[in-house]
This record gives sequence, structure tokens and C-alpha cells, in this order.
Amino acid sequence: MISTLDHIIVAVHDLEAATLSWERLLGYRASWRGGHEAYGTVNSLFRLGNTYLELLAPVGEDSVLLHRGEWTPGLTGLAFGTENIESAVRDLRERGIVIADPQEGEGRDEATGAVRRWRNAMIDSESANGIFMFLIQHDTPDGLPDAPDALMGAAGSPVHALDHVVVQTGFSERAREFFGPEGLGLRLALARDEPKWGGMMLFFLVGGTTVEVIGKRDDNKVHDTLWGLAWQVRDCAAAQARLSTAGFDMSPVRAGRKSGTQVCTVRDAPEGIPTLIISPDKG
Repeated sequence: MISTLDHIIVAVHDLEAATLSWERLLGYRASWRGGHEAYGTVNSLFRLGNTYLELLAPVGEDSVLLHRGEWTPGLTGLAFGTENIESAVRDLRERGIVIADPQEGEGRDEATGAVRRWRNAMIDSESANGIFMFLIQHDTPDGLPDAPDALMGAAGSPVHALDHVVVQTGFSERAREFFGPEGLGLRLALARDEPKWGGMMLFFLVGGTTVEVIGKRDDNKVHDTLWGLAWQVRDCAAAQARLSTAGFDMSPVRAGRKSGTQVCTVRDAPEGIPTLIISPDKG
């Protein structure tokens, strides 16, 4: 049904400035610059090994971004990939998830004129516990170019994949049902109670990356929220040095929670998104 975390969406005010900031963070130039005239948005896309990042900015007062409640820049949405969107929609409806019929979409790269086509189906916000989320099937699977050469070469240890995206919830069991086999169908790889890290932690695997749900009972937290990102590099120390040189406020490299890893924190990541850099321990 769902095969990948196709992409993550970050809403921004100024696409040009945000694209430059994310190029510095990731170590790559954007793979795509385009827009969606029907939605009043423009975007930059960064292709990575297991997903891609979409920066999305509003154009004009009628932009759909400006009519989605209290819109603010930041980590905004998740798109899950499927190879058969009609079947996936039927399966989710049978599991009680409210989802719209698939709609066709199209994007054009402003530099090359290349065209990408897809079909997506929006999941109802209440069904998704408040998170903007949809399914997508690409009809031009090779339409998004590979990432260009790293800005600083291999020695700078650019980001090559998304390790995990963090979701915060006040109701762990509700989140377990929604993301797990009874809902979206993601595989729950691990569940453990870690009060010192926030509460119940649920790790759902999908397409080479992880949706990490941190749950702590909170009757005042009605909806779940997208919170942070962790990016994989091959050498954490080299990435930390690269990012420091690029002007980011970086923490020292330290041992990761997962055995055999090193991590560092980007204290001033773009759009204020809590951001972790992770690699195998080189020691």
C-alpha cells in the first residue's frame, strides 16, 4: 500500500532565501525549481537517497498555504508514496481513514522546462490527527533529477538521506493505531517508554527511513504535530566542520542514543526546525 516516505514539506516565506539556506545545510544545490499555478505556490526540491525535501512558498493572496488555518513557516507536511493510489485509497477507507479521491497534478522546472506528473490524495486533517498529509503516486518516476554535485565535495560530508522525522503526540495509542498496521500500515519496529526523552517512543519504518513518534499523555494537546528532522551523513565530524564553516551554530559531536552512532545538533537550522546530524561512529 504505502511504500515510501516520498517527501517532507517545509513551508517558507521567501523561497529564494530559504533555498540558499537549505543548500548550505544539505551541501547540495536544489534539484528542481518550479511551482503550482493552481495552488498559488512555488517550490524547490532537494532529492536525497531515500526521500526528497520540498520547500513550499505562497504566491499571491489566494495561495492555498495562506488558507490552511494559522499558517506559519516550518515543518508542514508528509507525503507517503504508493505504486497504486486507487488501491491505497480503498484500503485506507476500509480502515476508517477519511481520504479524498486522487487528483492529478503537474509541475514544471523553471530552468529546464522538464515536467513532472503525479496523482495525490489528501488525508482528512482530523483522520491524520491534525497533520497535513497525503498519498502520492508519480506518473513520471524519473522526473526529479538526482542531486547535483555536492557544494563542498565529499570531504564536507553532505547529507545523503533522511534518518527520521519526529512527530509529537499527546495520545500515544491513537498515534500507534493511525501510523501502524491498523491505519497507514507502517511497520512498528520498536516501542519503548523513555521518560527522560519525553515519554513513549514509537518507531515506524517506511521506505528506508523512520517516522519517530514521541508521545506523552497531554489532554491539552488535541492534535499531533510535526517537530524535527534527523539527517544522515557519512562523517559527523566532517559535517559539523562544514556546517560551522557555512555559518551555522553547531553543537559539539557526541555519542548518539543509538549504539554505534555520532550526532551533532544544528542549533539555528532553517525555519527553526530542530535538526540533528547523524553518522556511524568513526571511532
